[in-house]
Amino acid sequence: MKKVLISDSLSDGWQEVFEGQGIEVDMKPGLAPEALSDIIGEYDGLIVRSDTQVTKDLINASTRLRVVGRAGVGVDNIDVDAATERGVIVLFAPGGNTISTAEHTVGMLLALSRNIPQAAASIRNGEWDRKRYTGVELSEKVLGIIGVGRVGQQVAYRARSFGMSLVGYDPILSDEIANKLQIKLCTLDEVFASSDYISLHTPLTDGTHHLVSAETLEKCKTGVRILNCARGGLIDEEALLAGIASGKVAGAALDVYEHEPPAKDDPLLKRPEVIGTPHLGASTREAQQKVARQIAQEVLDVLMDRPAQNAVNMPTVDPALFETIRPYLMLAEKVGALQAQLSGGNLKRIAIEYHGDILQYATSPMTAAVLKGAISSLSDEPISYVNAPLFAQKRGVTLDETRKSDHQDYANLMTVLYETSQAATSISATVFGKRDARVVRIDQFEVKAKLEGHMLFCCNRDVTGVVGWIGSLLADENINIADMALGRESLGGRAIMVLSVDSPLDEDVLKRISDAPQVFWAKQAKL
Repeated sequence: MKKVLISDSLSDGWQEVFEGQGIEVDMKPGLAPEALSDIIGEYDGLIVRSDTQVTKDLINASTRLRVVGRAGVGVDNIDVDAATERGVIVLFAPGGNTISTAEHTVGMLLALSRNIPQAAASIRNGEWDRKRYTGVELSEKVLGIIGVGRVGQQVAYRARSFGMSLVGYDPILSDEIANKLQIKLCTLDEVFASSDYISLHTPLTDGTHHLVSAETLEKCKTGVRILNCARGGLIDEEALLAGIASGKVAGAALDVYEHEPPAKDDPLLKRPEVIGTPHLGASTREAQQKVARQIAQEVLDVLMDRPAQNAVNMPTVDPALFETIRPYLMLAEKVGALQAQLSGGNLKRIAIEYHGDILQYATSPMTAAVLKGAISSLSDEPISYVNAPLFAQKRGVTLDETRKSDHQDYANLMTVLYETSQAATSISATVFGKRDARVVRIDQFEVKAKLEGHMLFCCNRDVTGVVGWIGSLLADENINIADMALGRESLGGRAIMVLSVDSPLDEDVLKRISDAPQVFWAKQAKL
């Protein structure tokens, strides 16, 4: 009999999914890591929330494990790479807490505007001070939504009922869908500059860490109010505290924090302009039950050899072929991720051409891998090989796939055209040998560069001294160059330089390169 272990507390709802399916389910929350390792070999499936750490050692201790399901959105507590190496499918449960998080955001929006928590506390203390807690109306105010995904869209629907105007930033939302939501798509700077309220609904990545900072707050209206029910690290809390103290920020509503739980004497939470809750966005009975049922069904489907709808690490391909096409999947995901990091504006269209050996296999998983790479860092939920195409479709992204004959120069070649509201960029890449993934063309530039680690891309005039100057600049910053590739369109024309470096560049260093007279643009990426 197949067995499933639930190692964290889970709301009711999962029982009816497994009932009558011939699967034994044990619920053992709170096990110490050593105790969990001792018994994991008995189980085919594991369901966790956030307490259990599914480490490489735990995965390696399993002998039967086929699937790990996370009852929630994030999979930060699961070593996905280790699971993939062992052929263990990792699942998550998106959507179950969307309404709860959106409603909590709107509740915080109202509480922040009308000083409800502060007033409730004062009357509980026997006070009666109406003037002190005078609030502001939401009607005719501008709400800026940064990250118009599942939760952001639900917040938008509800905010419109209060008579608010909506502006938003989301790099993968089409104009058509934004119009249906009655959201004016803007740049980040425009959202910060025009909003009376700013609500954050983005993932936490290198690019969004401290999205709200001293610099971005300076761009805001005086009296702006900030809400965060998404990820704690999106806000530089010291900068927010300074903004409140100076009067630039009228108030903030926080459900998540950079360090959880925050310190008891946290000066930000001591401010009367700040209201806080202890990460309650998904904490409703309905949301927890939806998530429990959803992850149980996903785990059951895998154990019954049915397709998984929310797999983080496995495409829908024949397991016997997976290892053969895995290098192409990794190549596709890296090219998609690179395109997203090098491009600006809202994503509108992705067109992919396949040549050569790749044509022996179904290319739809590779297309899904391109989308996964392109969208993962931009989405407010985990993107998988399975859900990436549907996610792109719902955001209005056009997708084209073409299979052509063998290429005259390469045994296999993948070309990805990435079109945004600002520009279109084409990147061609190939796999040399079995696993050596390389870019071979960027737009008109022929260049052979490894697709790994920290990368610096620089487009410059093809004149003497530029390469040496950048090398010296990086040396001065103690940044080591691991690999270099060069290409040019013509002698004395435009050239491109791709450097693999051991550590990322600070923004001021990147700006010094970009501002150099012989440089057209410089960007960095991490793969």
